[in-house]
Amino acid sequence: MPATTRSAAARLRAALGLACLMTGLTMLLAGGALAQTGSGTVAMTEVRGAITPVIADHLHDTIEGAAQDGHEALVVVLDTPGGLVAATRDIVQHFMDAPLPVIVYVAPSGADAGSAGTFMTLAGHVAAMAPATTIGAATPVDAEGQEAGEKMVENLASFAEAIAEERGRDVDFAVESVRDGRSITARAAVERGAVDLIAPTLGELLEEIDGREVQVRDATVTLATSGAMVVEVQMTGPRQLLQILADPNLAFIFLSLGTLAILYEIANPGLGLGGVVGVVLLILAMFSLAVLPVNWAGAALMLVAAAMFIAELFVPGVGVGAAGGTAALLLGGLFLFQAQSGAAVSIWVLIPTAAVTFGLTIFAGIMVARSRKMRSTGGSDDMLGRLGKVEGVAEGRPRAKVGGTYWRIVPDDPDVPLRDGDEVRVTERRNLDLVVAPTIRGSEDAEGRPANIEEPS
Repeated sequence: MPATTRSAAARLRAALGLACLMTGLTMLLAGGALAQTGSGTVAMTEVRGAITPVIADHLHDTIEGAAQDGHEALVVVLDTPGGLVAATRDIVQHFMDAPLPVIVYVAPSGADAGSAGTFMTLAGHVAAMAPATTIGAATPVDAEGQEAGEKMVENLASFAEAIAEERGRDVDFAVESVRDGRSITARAAVERGAVDLIAPTLGELLEEIDGREVQVRDATVTLATSGAMVVEVQMTGPRQLLQILADPNLAFIFLSLGTLAILYEIANPGLGLGGVVGVVLLILAMFSLAVLPVNWAGAALMLVAAAMFIAELFVPGVGVGAAGGTAALLLGGLFLFQAQSGAAVSIWVLIPTAAVTFGLTIFAGIMVARSRKMRSTGGSDDMLGRLGKVEGVAEGRPRAKVGGTYWRIVPDDPDVPLRDGDEVRVTERRNLDLVVAPTIRGSEDAEGRPANIEEPS
């Protein structure tokens, strides 16, 4: 090989080596810069409104998904007045056993971690609050808004105490928030050690907690949140709908109004609007009950109430069915949800709904009674005089198509039985049956085929 060729090849190898060296140094420096500015990601989800099983399922899936996607932590931005005890216990369990750090952030300013939110905040690996926020008032209440029984209060006080001890937070405040309904501001919460810090914004929160060590299951994890990119995780559409429907008061109203709509359809058959509305409302009620802790004794009482209301339509004017149904409705509403869950129908919803249902059931019964009286007169019925052709006698179900609709028919003269092929004229209407008289009699020829023979007048 000529010397000039060898020299050119050597220069090319040297240039390639230098390029590789520069590329490696660039990547190393870039990696160092990313490590210094924070190249990780943090998942974030918002929880606003009442705490329900829908929220519990959403947080469980979000925690698992955040861990699988490799996020540094999960931030739960919280603003709630409270919710169901059973759902709160599930969420606390999810937080305590989470595979990654869970940061509970009560925000924005003016937000509240009330009742169930207190337990959730105490259970976070890091608990933070925005300025002008509050936490506490975790005393459970019953359907009338009064403090629940002593057993439930003591049970939840012990629950709050256990959470605070595990997370190293102020035990006295945790217990006071349940037993005495104590509520404090963000500043007081930090001073008492109920929460870790106050942060005006999420970005400042992530900067403040960077480098903090937290215990995640059996391991100590150092948070690396400075400069981390926030990835928002939203609740799915179906869950958002379920969250709206997961209201004990809505479930009770849907059940009551759905039953009333069905009653209206029974009282005024034909249009179908009442039936459609009733079915839709009952389906919505089923959605609500599917995510709420139902007491089956209460559900059975609701069914008894519906049966009594329907019975009122068959014996209208007495009022026994309406009264019995209303009593069953009140008891069903009181016992519809499990007492220890914290779910209950408000007394301010229960009594007015029951009163309206009673009144409208009586009204539906009166409508049915009037309808029966009108049908019994029959003289002005527009079906009178219309013609039709008899079918179904051989099958034992005589009918005729009159006015575009098939009707059950009976002969006006029991001694002259109807035959398939008869042409008949309507002489009377008895509820849903037509009384008819033959005008052209159907007969059979020698081969069994029907033939019409007009009878002499």
